Amino acid sequence: MATIHKRLPRHSLPTLTRALALALLATTARAGEPAVLVIRGGSIFDPVAGKMIADRTLVVEGERIKSVTRRGDAVDVPNDATIIDARGLFILPGLIDAHVHLVHLADKSHVTGDQFLPMFLAAGVTAVRDVGDAIVAEAAIEHYAQSHPKFCPRVFLASPLIDGDPPFHRDVGQAITDPAKVPPFVEDMAAWNVTTLKLYVGTPRVIGREVIREGHKRGMKVTAHLGAYTAQEAVLDGIDCLEHIWSVFNYSIPPEAAKMPDHRANLDLANPQCQALVAAIAEQKVAVDPTLVVFRNMIYLNDLEEVHQHADLTRVPKRMLDYWEGYRRGSNLQPANRESRRKEVRKYQELTGALHRAGVTILAGTDAPEPYVPPGFSLHQELEMLVDSGLTPADALAAATINNARALGQQEQLGTIEPGKLADLVVLEADPTQEIRHSRRIRHVVRGGQVCELGELLGAVPSD
Repeated sequence: MATIHKRLPRHSLPTLTRALALALLATTARAGEPAVLVIRGGSIFDPVAGKMIADRTLVVEGERIKSVTRRGDAVDVPNDATIIDARGLFILPGLIDAHVHLVHLADKSHVTGDQFLPMFLAAGVTAVRDVGDAIVAEAAIEHYAQSHPKFCPRVFLASPLIDGDPPFHRDVGQAITDPAKVPPFVEDMAAWNVTTLKLYVGTPRVIGREVIREGHKRGMKVTAHLGAYTAQEAVLDGIDCLEHIWSVFNYSIPPEAAKMPDHRANLDLANPQCQALVAAIAEQKVAVDPTLVVFRNMIYLNDLEEVHQHADLTRVPKRMLDYWEGYRRGSNLQPANRESRRKEVRKYQELTGALHRAGVTILAGTDAPEPYVPPGFSLHQELEMLVDSGLTPADALAAATINNARALGQQEQLGTIEPGKLADLVVLEADPTQEIRHSRRIRHVVRGGQVCELGELLGAVPSD
């Protein structure tokens, strides 16, 4: 069991006074020295090698990992260090969700992003990439997360959705139709500390190509939910990532196949157009973020009890659940075509597996909080779907750690457990490389060297 500083009883003034006095003494004794956390004897996951490495001790000073040592190696542990006995436990780099929206998907449910940010940490998700929101609101939530590190994941910002005129989503879309408008827009996004530029469905090639060029000049990543700009064009133009499996699938359908009934459920992925696109994505080193869970949970199969009564939904605020239930009732999905919809989702998984086998970098994202896509916990559903698509558990975990860190340009800070990196960690009770569902068996979450209390995290999420 872990030796963790215990929470103080509420309304206990004498206890609180003594605790504050002890804290003051400790601060005086180690003035200017960072807090130390030691995690002893666990197996750590190396996502690059794709395996667990047994019996390691981690020393964390402040927010960074100081050392990772073997059994028997000398470790200098201060008397006031926090100790976690991790013998028999398994330690992952903090999970990253590469596709969330912290503003516009929650507004209709009258829940704000700061209210569900603790759900991510409670699920072991220590960082998220917001891929398209109103920049001022998005930045405000990022500032809130920075100020509350024990309750919030790291938040990495993307631009509003760069789109045609009018934008598909007028609340979070940014219409750009003149290439001359791209450089000042990108400069403005850089001033907001945006790390990713997001192209949306109405963007034509002339704008998409300029966004890629200008974004890369400033070290930004460029990703896209494609529409008018084809995958074939975007890949050739140097895009970094494609969002949603649709951004590959929709451009893998030959014209003759599109005329067939239920062609999306029955597409032969061996067709030359699909094969050529998969090969080009691999050759150009474009990452793909399939977000399979949103297609299953929201778009196609929300008429299944296994989706709209999933155990993960018990952690979601009631206002959000009520909105999702209204969405489900209004979706008018028909039992008669349910099997075709199941086959279509399965076809998306088949394409995801084909991309992986071709050497394409797969990312792990969810599109939370779309209906029935609960923040944080849906990432575990995504990992399960990736494994069901043909990835090994280690491959799926790499998608949610090092692959996502690279997609964010944060591989020097996040994604692996190494000295010098930020101490974002998840300590598990069972080995997820043997069974991916073990990723849910969370004992501890560490965010920037601070051990988060799981009960406090879930308690911070409103129940109404």
